[in-house]
Amino acid sequence: MLPSRYDPTEVEPRLLSSWEKADLWQCDPESGKPPFSIVIPPPNITGRLHLGHNLVYTLQDLVIRYKRMAGYEACWFPGTDHAGIATQNVVERALAKEGLARWDLGREAFEARVWEWKERYGNEIVDQLKVLGCSCDWSRQRFTLDQGLSRAVTLAFVRLHRDGLIYRGNYMINWCPRCQTALSDIEVEHEEIDGHLYHVRYPVEGGGYLTVATTRPETMLGDTGIAVNPSDDRYQGYIGRTAILPILGRRLPIVGAEEVDPAFGTGVLKITPAHDLLDREIGKRYDLPATDIFNPDGTVNENGGPFAGMDRFQAREAILERLGAEGLLEKTVPYRHAVGHCQRCRTRVEPRISTQWFVRMQPLAEPAIEAVRSGRIQFVPDRWAKLYFDWLEGIRDWCISRQLWWGHRIPAWYGPDGETFIGLDEAEARQLAAKHYGRDVLLRQDEDVLDTWFSAALWPFSVMGWPEKTAELKLFYPTSLLVTAFDILFFWVARMAMMGLHFMGDVPFREALITPFIVDEHGQKMSRSRGNMIDALEVKDSHGMDALRFTMTQSSSKGREMRVSMRQLDEARNFQNKLWNMARFVLTYTADLPPEVALDGRELTWEDRWILSRLSRLAEKVREELDRYNFHLASEALYHVTWHELCDWYLELAKLRLQGEDPEAKMTCQLVLREALDTVVRLLHPFMPFLTEEIWSHMGQREALARAEYPRSRAEWVDPEAEGHLNRLMELIREVRAVRAEVGVPAATEVELVLASGAGAAELATVFAPAIGRLARAASVRHEPSSRPPAGAARGVAGEIAFFLPLSGVVEWEAVRVRIQRDLAQVDEALGKLDARLSNPQFRGRAAADIVAKAEAEASALRVRRSRLERHLAR
Repeated sequence: MLPSRYDPTEVEPRLLSSWEKADLWQCDPESGKPPFSIVIPPPNITGRLHLGHNLVYTLQDLVIRYKRMAGYEACWFPGTDHAGIATQNVVERALAKEGLARWDLGREAFEARVWEWKERYGNEIVDQLKVLGCSCDWSRQRFTLDQGLSRAVTLAFVRLHRDGLIYRGNYMINWCPRCQTALSDIEVEHEEIDGHLYHVRYPVEGGGYLTVATTRPETMLGDTGIAVNPSDDRYQGYIGRTAILPILGRRLPIVGAEEVDPAFGTGVLKITPAHDLLDREIGKRYDLPATDIFNPDGTVNENGGPFAGMDRFQAREAILERLGAEGLLEKTVPYRHAVGHCQRCRTRVEPRISTQWFVRMQPLAEPAIEAVRSGRIQFVPDRWAKLYFDWLEGIRDWCISRQLWWGHRIPAWYGPDGETFIGLDEAEARQLAAKHYGRDVLLRQDEDVLDTWFSAALWPFSVMGWPEKTAELKLFYPTSLLVTAFDILFFWVARMAMMGLHFMGDVPFREALITPFIVDEHGQKMSRSRGNMIDALEVKDSHGMDALRFTMTQSSSKGREMRVSMRQLDEARNFQNKLWNMARFVLTYTADLPPEVALDGRELTWEDRWILSRLSRLAEKVREELDRYNFHLASEALYHVTWHELCDWYLELAKLRLQGEDPEAKMTCQLVLREALDTVVRLLHPFMPFLTEEIWSHMGQREALARAEYPRSRAEWVDPEAEGHLNRLMELIREVRAVRAEVGVPAATEVELVLASGAGAAELATVFAPAIGRLARAASVRHEPSSRPPAGAARGVAGEIAFFLPLSGVVEWEAVRVRIQRDLAQVDEALGKLDARLSNPQFRGRAAADIVAKAEAEASALRVRRSRLERHLAR
């Protein structure tokens, strides 16, 4: 017997333990079943489960459970990412509390501290995934810095280098002064800030001056030239002359460059080749020196003269003060512009020339583009393909070296003269060096590590044991589906496509499902400062993980955004409780039903045939929508049929036989209830695994629900005739209830119901009279096709059936009329507001589709109610 209430805080940990002990999720490459595989987007070991994680992992788990129940050898490969910058930052902050920096420990000791941290805290995110219910094959869990994956990363680097696709060079890169490392272009997020445009006068030899407009006056310390557009009449006479750098007095050649925008600022561009990409290109053309003015930590170096040692922003203020004192700061203008920030620590990045390692991307991008164009990789929704193409078609080489200590160290060693040797390990590098020099020499390994996303790009095949030719790779690669967030489309999705095609000769995944961005119910980004954050782990305790999972699936449309609110979570918890109470009802009333008794061959009522037909169609609908990744449509169908058809109608109709005197009728009803519960629980399991598994365990089942067969449509159950009868019955009862409520019939009062006309009225009055009497509080149900409503009757229409309720002496019609007029005025007011919104093109153009649909549904319901109220007034 199920307890009176469902307690997820007791059920969930118990089931997690039993699932783990039973090894339910372990896959078998030798099973002979058709394969279906997913590799998890490996969460950072510094991570904590948030709603974005919850969405991505819930959808993966839903699909993998569905496929497992549908007969596939479904394998979900789990693992975690070492998260270079993020993890190093966490450990460095911990060291700072001890008054230490990583330099105080040295590289080896610092790495040991990070490994200690990883062993202590690195599995917290994995434990949280398990709490969510993720049915990964945990025996295959990997870590991007474990021995096997590290070997795969090194081999990939060596092969790419030998293929001419990795090179080392001195180029302009993005530099984070806080993390003190290079960043790739997509690790820089550009944010609009309110800054200033400073107009600075640069004296010109021979007299006069040129005014330069700049947002970063501190970089003038590195100026080595001035550029104007040669077609700009204002400045043509200055080309070939020399300007003087304020404060430092450096002579600056004035050159002509077509790239200068005459409309920006003053039309004069200061050239700082070491700290701006455009300046670098112009500087190369005119052989202007590149003077780096910053230390790695963002302070001004010795090239900054009197400002050396200052923080870059302190230097800015000091320079502006000096310029003002010398009369060279012409004016300061407010200016809003985009500034690059480090994605990890939010520090403003500095463009800087640096020697780094790069991947040559264009040769890798071309096959990745073709794979999507040819359909070998399909995006869901397909609109993401355009963004993918746009990025790959304009792709720049990828800076993969990072000035960190935590990560995969670059397998490059340098000889006494700086010659580079690339090898799988130091021994191979020494062999190459000995061959080059003709003797053994002392080698020095590159200090840098690889970008975290380099190892992540190899994940779909490295996690399966590459470069070894494993059974997993043979069966499960390419993977069937990737589920990931849109914000790593470039970081990860595109790079996996490139690396998979290069190393495996095939795509890494057949389909890529890109999840939407989660916002609150008002369309606002969730943040702690706004107070609209929903903490996934707190919700687990208050609502249960299944309620959170169901909210995610219900909300996960294929739009760019999905709205999530506590109201939806409350509704999902209510649905969870409804299922529990429905199961208690069924198990209570079927407790004496012998397990060997079958439904086949028994005489079914219209309502039996109806619910079996609806369940058959539901199974077909849910499978169809899951196969299309329309999780929201599958969820809505399950919610509607389970709550609004099975619970609201069939259970109520079943009570007539369950509480009746006919044992055969009762047994038939019991068998249908057992079938219905079995079907619903299995259908819902991928969505709500904990609740359904707990119910299943009380249904006399020995096998875990997770390994049971997923329901299919049963043609012998589909019954349009029964559906037609029950639709008429439900519509009649709804309308009778509405009329009773509108005219004020007391809830406990039974009144006569007369069906005056319409197709099916006679059958309703005979076959369904007991049901109508129970559910519509009808003292009697008569079919009188030629009768007219007597005085004091309330009239209604249900589809084609006209009916009336004789209410003489039951209600006071004058009082009813006053109340209905008041209600009608309220309906008209609400309808007017809705119609005004719906007729506003801005509302229809800007509001989310679900908001518009909700407003349309509300307006339609109000019009129906208005018609009923007017009918009462016209009696």
